[in-house]
Amino acid sequence: MKIALIGYGKMGKMIEQIALSRGHEIVCVIDIDNQEDFDSDAFASADVAIEFTSPTAAYGNYLKAFAKNVKVVSGSTGWMAEHGDDVRRLCTEGGQTLFWASNFSIGVAIFSAVNRYLARIMNDFPQYDVDMEETHHVHKLDAPSGTAITLAEEIVERLDRKQKWVKGTLLAPDGTTTGTYSHSADEIPVNSIRRDEVPGIHTIRYDSDADSIVITHDAHSRKGFALGAVLAAEYTAKHQGLLTTSDLFKF
Repeated sequence: MKIALIGYGKMGKMIEQIALSRGHEIVCVIDIDNQEDFDSDAFASADVAIEFTSPTAAYGNYLKAFAKNVKVVSGSTGWMAEHGDDVRRLCTEGGQTLFWASNFSIGVAIFSAVNRYLARIMNDFPQYDVDMEETHHVHKLDAPSGTAITLAEEIVERLDRKQKWVKGTLLAPDGTTTGTYSHSADEIPVNSIRRDEVPGIHTIRYDSDADSIVITHDAHSRKGFALGAVLAAEYTAKHQGLLTTSDLFKF
Protein backbone atom coordinates (compact mmCIF):
# COMPACT_ATOMS: atom_id res chain seq x y z
CA MET A 1 0.00 0.00 0.00
CA LYS A 2 1.21 3.51 -0.84
CA ILE A 3 0.90 5.90 2.12
CA ALA A 4 1.30 9.66 2.33
CA LEU A 5 2.00 11.20 5.72
CA ILE A 6 0.50 14.57 6.61
CA GLY A 7 2.27 15.82 9.72
CA TYR A 8 5.75 14.61 10.60
CA GLY A 9 6.00 15.05 14.33
CA LYS A 10 6.45 12.27 16.87
CA MET A 11 3.30 10.48 15.73
CA GLY A 12 4.12 10.83 12.05
CA LYS A 13 7.60 9.37 12.51
CA MET A 14 6.27 6.45 14.55
CA ILE A 15 3.56 5.74 11.98
CA GLU A 16 6.24 5.73 9.30
CA GLN A 17 8.28 3.12 11.18
CA ILE A 18 5.29 0.83 11.72
CA ALA A 19 4.02 1.22 8.14
CA LEU A 20 7.43 0.30 6.73
CA SER A 21 7.69 -2.68 9.08
CA ARG A 22 4.34 -3.94 7.73
CA GLY A 23 5.58 -3.76 4.14
CA HIS A 24 3.99 -0.48 3.06
CA GLU A 25 5.61 2.31 1.06
CA ILE A 26 5.78 5.96 2.16
CA VAL A 27 5.42 7.91 -1.09
CA CYS A 28 5.10 11.44 0.31
CA VAL A 29 5.68 13.27 3.61
CA ILE A 30 4.03 16.67 4.04
CA ASP A 31 4.78 18.97 6.93
CA ILE A 32 4.43 22.68 7.62
CA ASP A 33 7.35 23.66 5.36
CA ASN A 34 6.37 21.81 2.15
CA GLN A 35 2.63 22.34 1.74
CA GLU A 36 3.11 22.62 -2.03
CA ASP A 37 3.63 18.84 -2.12
CA PHE A 38 -0.13 18.39 -1.85
CA ASP A 39 -0.03 19.13 -5.59
CA SER A 40 2.69 16.58 -6.33
CA ASP A 41 2.29 13.40 -8.37
CA ALA A 42 3.72 11.48 -5.40
CA PHE A 43 0.91 12.61 -3.11
CA ALA A 44 -1.74 11.88 -5.74
CA SER A 45 -0.38 8.33 -6.08
CA ALA A 46 -1.10 7.48 -2.44
CA ASP A 47 -3.76 4.91 -1.63
CA VAL A 48 -4.28 6.56 1.77
CA ALA A 49 -2.96 9.65 3.54
CA ILE A 50 -2.51 9.43 7.31
CA GLU A 51 -3.03 12.83 8.95
CA PHE A 52 -1.97 13.83 12.46
CA THR A 53 -1.69 17.62 12.74
CA SER A 54 -3.58 20.27 14.69
CA PRO A 55 -7.23 21.29 15.15
CA THR A 56 -6.68 24.38 12.98
CA ALA A 57 -4.95 22.55 10.11
CA ALA A 58 -6.90 19.29 9.88
CA TYR A 59 -9.94 20.41 7.89
CA GLY A 60 -7.84 22.18 5.28
CA ASN A 61 -5.67 19.09 4.94
CA TYR A 62 -8.76 16.96 4.30
CA LEU A 63 -9.89 19.29 1.52
CA LYS A 64 -6.46 19.24 -0.13
CA ALA A 65 -6.38 15.43 -0.03
CA PHE A 66 -9.95 15.11 -1.27
CA ALA A 67 -9.10 17.42 -4.19
CA LYS A 68 -6.65 14.71 -5.32
CA ASN A 69 -9.16 11.92 -4.51
CA VAL A 70 -6.84 10.57 -1.83
CA LYS A 71 -8.50 8.77 1.07
CA VAL A 72 -7.62 10.09 4.53
CA VAL A 73 -7.07 8.51 7.94
CA SER A 74 -6.97 11.19 10.63
CA GLY A 75 -6.50 11.37 14.37
CA SER A 76 -6.64 15.17 14.60
CA THR A 77 -9.26 16.48 17.02
CA GLY A 78 -10.91 19.83 17.70
CA TRP A 79 -12.28 20.48 14.18
CA MET A 80 -15.65 18.71 14.25
CA ALA A 81 -17.76 21.43 15.88
CA GLU A 82 -17.04 23.85 13.04
CA HIS A 83 -16.49 21.55 10.08
CA GLY A 84 -18.11 18.22 10.98
CA ASP A 85 -21.24 18.71 8.88
CA ASP A 86 -19.26 19.64 5.79
CA VAL A 87 -16.92 16.65 6.13
CA ARG A 88 -19.89 14.30 6.57
CA ARG A 89 -21.45 15.74 3.42
CA LEU A 90 -18.23 15.29 1.45
CA CYS A 91 -18.03 11.64 2.53
CA THR A 92 -21.70 10.77 2.02
CA GLU A 93 -22.62 12.88 -1.03
CA GLY A 94 -19.24 13.87 -2.41
CA GLY A 95 -17.72 10.41 -2.75
CA GLN A 96 -14.75 11.10 -0.49
CA THR A 97 -13.39 8.84 2.27
CA LEU A 98 -12.29 9.77 5.78
CA PHE A 99 -11.50 7.35 8.58
CA TRP A 100 -11.57 9.54 11.66
CA ALA A 101 -11.03 8.52 15.27
CA SER A 102 -10.24 10.52 18.37
CA ASN A 103 -7.94 7.65 19.36
CA PHE A 104 -6.59 4.78 17.27
CA SER A 105 -5.28 2.66 20.13
CA ILE A 106 -6.55 -0.93 20.12
CA GLY A 107 -6.64 -0.71 23.91
CA VAL A 108 -8.84 2.38 23.76
CA ALA A 109 -11.20 0.60 21.36
CA ILE A 110 -11.58 -2.18 23.94
CA PHE A 111 -11.89 0.40 26.74
CA SER A 112 -14.61 2.17 24.75
CA ALA A 113 -16.57 -1.07 24.40
CA VAL A 114 -16.35 -1.62 28.17
CA ASN A 115 -17.45 2.00 28.71
CA ARG A 116 -20.55 1.54 26.55
CA TYR A 117 -21.48 -1.71 28.27
CA LEU A 118 -21.01 -0.26 31.75
CA ALA A 119 -23.14 2.78 30.93
CA ARG A 120 -26.02 0.52 29.88
CA ILE A 121 -25.74 -1.42 33.15
CA MET A 122 -25.75 1.80 35.16
CA ASN A 123 -29.17 2.75 33.81
CA ASP A 124 -30.59 0.40 36.46
CA PHE A 125 -28.53 1.88 39.30
CA PRO A 126 -29.33 5.60 39.71
CA GLN A 127 -27.41 5.82 43.00
CA TYR A 128 -24.18 6.04 40.96
CA ASP A 129 -23.08 9.39 39.55
CA VAL A 130 -20.41 9.55 36.86
CA ASP A 131 -17.50 11.86 36.09
CA MET A 132 -14.40 11.70 33.93
CA GLU A 133 -10.77 12.79 34.03
CA GLU A 134 -8.20 12.87 31.24
CA THR A 135 -4.46 13.55 31.51
CA HIS A 136 -2.19 14.42 28.59
CA HIS A 137 1.20 15.93 27.82
CA VAL A 138 1.79 19.66 28.09
CA HIS A 139 1.85 20.12 24.28
CA LYS A 140 -1.78 19.10 23.74
CA LEU A 141 -3.80 22.10 22.60
CA ASP A 142 -7.40 20.97 23.13
CA ALA A 143 -9.12 20.15 26.41
CA PRO A 144 -10.98 17.95 27.03
CA SER A 145 -9.26 15.50 24.71
CA GLY A 146 -11.12 14.18 21.70
CA THR A 147 -11.02 10.71 23.23
CA ALA A 148 -12.59 11.97 26.45
CA ILE A 149 -15.36 13.68 24.48
CA THR A 150 -16.04 10.48 22.52
CA LEU A 151 -16.20 8.43 25.73
CA ALA A 152 -18.50 10.98 27.38
CA GLU A 153 -20.81 11.04 24.38
CA GLU A 154 -21.00 7.25 24.48
CA ILE A 155 -22.20 7.47 28.10
CA VAL A 156 -24.76 10.18 27.30
CA GLU A 157 -26.21 8.01 24.52
CA ARG A 158 -26.75 5.09 26.93
CA LEU A 159 -27.32 6.58 30.40
CA ASP A 160 -30.81 8.07 30.44
CA ARG A 161 -30.20 10.37 33.42
CA LYS A 162 -27.37 12.22 31.64
CA GLN A 163 -28.16 14.72 28.88
CA LYS A 164 -24.73 16.12 28.01
CA TRP A 165 -21.08 16.39 29.03
CA VAL A 166 -19.54 19.66 30.19
CA LYS A 167 -16.00 20.93 30.67
CA GLY A 168 -14.90 20.64 34.26
CA THR A 169 -11.56 21.85 35.53
CA LEU A 170 -8.24 22.19 33.70
CA LEU A 171 -5.04 21.77 35.72
CA ALA A 172 -2.33 23.48 33.69
CA PRO A 173 1.38 22.57 33.68
CA ASP A 174 2.15 25.56 35.90
CA GLY A 175 -0.19 24.27 38.60
CA THR A 176 -3.01 26.73 38.02
CA THR A 177 -6.58 25.46 37.81
CA THR A 178 -9.33 26.97 35.70
CA GLY A 179 -12.93 25.91 35.18
CA THR A 180 -15.35 24.63 37.78
CA TYR A 181 -16.32 21.44 39.58
CA SER A 182 -19.99 22.45 39.65
CA HIS A 183 -22.41 20.81 37.23
CA SER A 184 -26.07 19.89 36.95
CA ALA A 185 -27.33 16.44 37.86
CA ASP A 186 -27.94 15.60 34.20
CA GLU A 187 -24.39 16.57 33.13
CA ILE A 188 -21.12 14.61 33.03
CA PRO A 189 -18.13 16.77 34.05
CA VAL A 190 -14.91 16.06 32.16
CA ASN A 191 -11.81 17.29 34.01
CA SER A 192 -8.43 17.72 32.31
CA ILE A 193 -4.80 17.66 33.46
CA ARG A 194 -1.79 18.72 31.38
CA ARG A 195 1.40 17.20 32.80
CA ASP A 196 4.88 16.22 31.57
CA GLU A 197 4.93 13.96 28.48
CA VAL A 198 1.94 11.76 29.39
CA PRO A 199 0.69 10.00 26.19
CA GLY A 200 -2.84 9.76 27.55
CA ILE A 201 -4.78 8.58 30.60
CA HIS A 202 -8.59 8.39 30.64
CA THR A 203 -10.53 7.54 33.80
CA ILE A 204 -14.29 7.09 34.22
CA ARG A 205 -15.62 6.96 37.78
CA TYR A 206 -19.06 5.87 38.95
CA ASP A 207 -19.45 6.94 42.58
CA SER A 208 -22.13 6.20 45.18
CA ASP A 209 -22.40 6.50 48.96
CA ALA A 210 -21.51 2.83 49.24
CA ASP A 211 -18.62 2.47 46.81
CA SER A 212 -16.96 3.51 43.56
CA ILE A 213 -16.42 1.71 40.28
CA VAL A 214 -13.48 3.05 38.25
CA ILE A 215 -12.19 2.09 34.81
CA THR A 216 -8.97 3.54 33.38
CA HIS A 217 -6.98 3.34 30.18
CA ASP A 218 -3.33 4.35 30.61
CA ALA A 219 -1.23 4.56 27.45
CA HIS A 220 2.43 3.72 28.00
CA SER A 221 3.56 5.23 24.70
CA ARG A 222 2.28 6.47 21.35
CA LYS A 223 3.07 3.11 19.73
CA GLY A 224 -0.46 1.77 20.19
CA PHE A 225 -1.93 4.86 18.53
CA ALA A 226 0.47 4.56 15.58
CA LEU A 227 -0.22 0.86 15.02
CA GLY A 228 -3.96 1.50 15.13
CA ALA A 229 -3.61 4.28 12.54
CA VAL A 230 -1.79 1.94 10.15
CA LEU A 231 -4.42 -0.77 10.69
CA ALA A 232 -7.06 1.87 9.92
CA ALA A 233 -5.21 2.81 6.73
CA GLU A 234 -5.16 -0.83 5.63
CA TYR A 235 -8.93 -0.97 6.22
CA THR A 236 -9.59 2.39 4.55
CA ALA A 237 -7.76 1.39 1.37
CA LYS A 238 -10.54 -1.17 0.75
CA HIS A 239 -13.56 0.83 1.97
CA GLN A 240 -15.32 4.13 1.30
CA GLY A 241 -17.27 6.83 3.08
CA LEU A 242 -17.08 8.14 6.63
CA LEU A 243 -15.40 5.43 8.69
CA THR A 244 -14.41 5.02 12.32
CA THR A 245 -13.10 2.47 14.80
CA SER A 246 -16.50 0.79 15.15
CA ASP A 247 -16.09 -0.26 11.51
CA LEU A 248 -12.59 -1.59 12.06
CA PHE A 249 -13.12 -3.28 15.45
CA LYS A 250 -16.35 -5.29 15.55
CA PHE A 251 -17.12 -5.34 19.26
